[in-house]
Amino acid sequence: MASFAGFANIPKVPELRRRLIFTLAMLAVYRIGVFVTIPGVDRAVMAQVVKKQGGGLVGALNLFSGGALSNLSIFALGIMPYVSASIILQLLTMVFKPLDELRKEGEQGTRKINQYTRYGTIVLSFVQAFGMALTVEGASNSDLAGAASGSVVTHPGWGFRLMTVLTLTTGTAFIMWVGEQITERGIGNGISLLIFAGIVTGIPSGVAGYFATHAGDIRPLNLAAVVAIIILTVGTIVFFETAQRRIPIYYARRTVGRRVYGGQTAHLPLRVNTAGTIPPIFALSLLGFPQTLANFHIPLMSDLNEAVNRHSFAGEILYVILIVFFCYFYTAVTFQAVDVADNLKKQQAFIPTIRQGKQTADYIDKVLTRITLGGALYVSAVCIVPDIITQWFNVPFYRGGTSIMIVVGVALDSVRQIEAHLITRNYEGLSGGGGRTTRLRGRRDV
Repeated sequence: MASFAGFANIPKVPELRRRLIFTLAMLAVYRIGVFVTIPGVDRAVMAQVVKKQGGGLVGALNLFSGGALSNLSIFALGIMPYVSASIILQLLTMVFKPLDELRKEGEQGTRKINQYTRYGTIVLSFVQAFGMALTVEGASNSDLAGAASGSVVTHPGWGFRLMTVLTLTTGTAFIMWVGEQITERGIGNGISLLIFAGIVTGIPSGVAGYFATHAGDIRPLNLAAVVAIIILTVGTIVFFETAQRRIPIYYARRTVGRRVYGGQTAHLPLRVNTAGTIPPIFALSLLGFPQTLANFHIPLMSDLNEAVNRHSFAGEILYVILIVFFCYFYTAVTFQAVDVADNLKKQQAFIPTIRQGKQTADYIDKVLTRITLGGALYVSAVCIVPDIITQWFNVPFYRGGTSIMIVVGVALDSVRQIEAHLITRNYEGLSGGGGRTTRLRGRRDV
């Protein structure tokens, strides 16, 4: 009941109400654009082509774009070019010193890196759009058993290619702007919410597809098992996403004039999964590169695409390796143990039995490395195990574990932000507890 009371308080905060309305309006604009088809194509034929190839990365791109790929809409590329550009820029900050120094400049440096990310998004969108134009020119459906047949492109040629490149690149730039506007003026992370919206809108069609596939042969036990798997997965995600390792912090007692400060205790919360839903999104984005390169007939790229495009053993192993890598990589980029140790020293705070300065930073880094391993294994298991199990029951829900994790993770993050707005306005939070806890965090780019 306390949670419902917390939701009832949302309309009482004008700023929070405006942010929620703005977020919903932007998501509505995004969903409308999903059904605006690029010129010169037959989206009914394209839908059949995607349906036939929906078991690989094509299915993932169509899922995360909310069906924009099957409609060949102006948002067919989705937000993945932006995610890919973010990966490249963050990797460069680890090896390119000028970018690393720029990142350390604070808000101004972050804005500059974000600007470079936008430029990279446009370049990648241009390349991927041209590859998609070449791909759909050769795509067709010859199934005459009641499904749409014919070629996807009605009038192929350079006119269609240039128009497709311009349209898709503009569409990606627009949804990138929408995502940034949601982050700045709405609730939650805009890019994650766009992916969230794409997945959620595909759930009804997935359920309908399951019953259509098994019409007259619905097995209650199989259906109950699938529902139980989903509930268990959601519970596991909620548990690990809220799990923390709390390091005790003590503030030294000091006297200023007649007043005594310090002598208090607090804790430093380290999340088990600091990277959140970023690793599986980054991993799927990287797995899409071979498909883009294969469109340009680059040698060996077609074979590599086949290896990762199917539910093969090698493809799943590579997916897990990328998830573990990005869990550690994103944690290292967003959480700086040295900065936390410096802040503790400036505040005359310390960890019991640990010296201030470098030893504190090493201790925090050691603890974070250990719990990140558990977080990485959890993310890998959630993204892989439900997929394998649902394949046994023949459920048409591509990347089920990954999709559930993204949906639940983004929902939890949005709820945290709503709760923070309520608590700062002296309202009870959604969890029913309005108490505050002293926390110290490392620098984190949102």
